[in-house]
Parts: sequence; C-alpha cells; structure tokens
Amino acid sequence: MVKAIMFLIIALIFLAWSANKLVIGAATLAHNIGLSPIVIGMTILAIGSSIPEMILSITVAMEGKINTAVGNILGSNIANVTLILGILAMVKPVSLNTSALYRELPLMIIVTSIAGTVLWDHHLSLCEGLWLLIAFITLTLVIVHISRKNKTNIKEKNISKNMSNFKALIWTIFALIVLPLSSDNLVSNAVLIAKHFGMSDLMIGLTIISVGTSLPELTTSLVGILKGESDMVIGNIIGSNIFNILVVMGISGILNPSFLTNYAMERDFWVMFSVSLLLVTMVLDKSRTINFIKGSILLTLFVAYQTYLIININA
Repeated sequence: MVKAIMFLIIALIFLAWSANKLVIGAATLAHNIGLSPIVIGMTILAIGSSIPEMILSITVAMEGKINTAVGNILGSNIANVTLILGILAMVKPVSLNTSALYRELPLMIIVTSIAGTVLWDHHLSLCEGLWLLIAFITLTLVIVHISRKNKTNIKEKNISKNMSNFKALIWTIFALIVLPLSSDNLVSNAVLIAKHFGMSDLMIGLTIISVGTSLPELTTSLVGILKGESDMVIGNIIGSNIFNILVVMGISGILNPSFLTNYAMERDFWVMFSVSLLLVTMVLDKSRTINFIKGSILLTLFVAYQTYLIININA
C-alpha cells in the first residue's frame, strides 16, 4: 500500500515534468520549422497524448473485446471535451483563434460525423478501418502543407531560442515516451490503492481507467494553458478526438472486424456528437472564449454522464 502511494506520487511528478518539456519542445519545434502551434497540437501532441487510448484499444481489440475498444474511443472523446476542456476553462479562460473556429473545429465535427456513419449499422469492418486510416494520413498531410504555406506569427515566450531543431525534437520525443509511461504507472498504482479500499473492477474501469487514459491530454493541456498556449491546447484536444476516431478506431476495425453493441451508436455516439456541437456553440459569441461558466457546464456534463453510466451499470 505504502509502496503504491510512493510510486503514484513519483508518477505524478514525472507526468507534470514530461508535460512541461513536451510543451516547450513542441512550441520551439513549431517556431523553428514554421508550423503554427495549433497544428503542432493537432499532430505531435495529439498523437503522443493519445497513446494510452491507442494501446488500450489495440490490446482489447486483439483479445476480441471490440466493444471495449470502441467504448474507450467514444468515452475518451467525450472526456476530452467535457472533462479536460471544462477543467482548463475553470483554471483559465481558453480562447480560440479564427483558424480553430472556422477550420479545425468544423473538421472535428466532420470526423465525428464520420464515426456515426461507421457505427450506424452497428458493425466495424476491415474496409472501414482501412478507409479511416487513409483519411487520417491524407488529412495530416493536407493540414501540415497548409500550415507551412500560410505561416503565422508564433508566440515566443515558451520558445527556447538556444534550442536547435534536433534538440527540440529529442526533448519532444523523450517527453512523448515518458508521458504515457507515467500515466500508465499512475493508473496502475491508483487501481491497487482503489482495490485496497474495496472498489470493484467495474467501478475502477468507469472512473480511474476512463480518466487515467485522458491524463496525458489533461496534463499537457493544463501546462499549455498556464503557459498561454491556447492554440496548442485547442489543437491537442481537437487533434486527439480526430486521431481517436480515424486511427484508433481504424486499427481496431482492421484487427478485429466485428458487430458492436447497439449502445455504442444509440447512446455514446450521440453524447460525443452533442458535446462536440455544444463546444462549437459555446465559441460562436464575440469573445470566442470558453470561460469559467462554460467550463463548469462542460464539467457538469461529464459528471452527469459518468453518473448515468454507473447507475445503468448493465447497459
């Protein structure tokens, strides 16, 4: 018990440290190679912080548990918008630039709609998995090309001017490795502590593991928002949702084409789609900002959704 608590504290320290290094390395890399912070957030940060979801989904898909894999994807996307963005907005208002409002956010809605078309027949096929992966590769290449073609001014307060491209890349890669490892270690020890106090496996899965796989996004985004990197934070959340649908769901479909429970489409997809649309409506005012009140609403929705799942435990 004492050992588990010690390792949990160490994991928290490494989680915070790696998130800080990831933001600095990614911001410097964005500046040096001419990519905007939001694109770095949508690509490097989003892929790196989504590693726990990807590993978990691939593992359970290979074990034949495709419903768990898809549930993890939908649940993580819901948590990204409601839990993570909700907490961030309550800590510090999150502002969106014109690019995020008119390009990246609509893109997330389109990809979320694609998930609906895939899940509509309650079946995830090999062909659909392949098309999702192809769509992600194409989308990433287009986004990077547009960003490098239309270079924007990048904030320099989180940029190390003495850091070369190579050093920034090394720090970014190293942080991307340490971040999910720290998250996994934290979740494992939290589960041990929870079991010590008598929590059931199902309750642990609905709480600790569902939140634990979102810890990299939460920690990276929290560090980013405190450093004033709103664009990178928004890019991380949007990119993570896109990555989960196109890549994680795509790989799950390739590894284990299967029929899905009706709840994936009839309940959880519509929750994911609804909170995504809610996010868009929240930033359509003149401020283009998600403030404390809006953040509170998002966080309340997350708590309500989790409560509903626990009450309807067999659904």
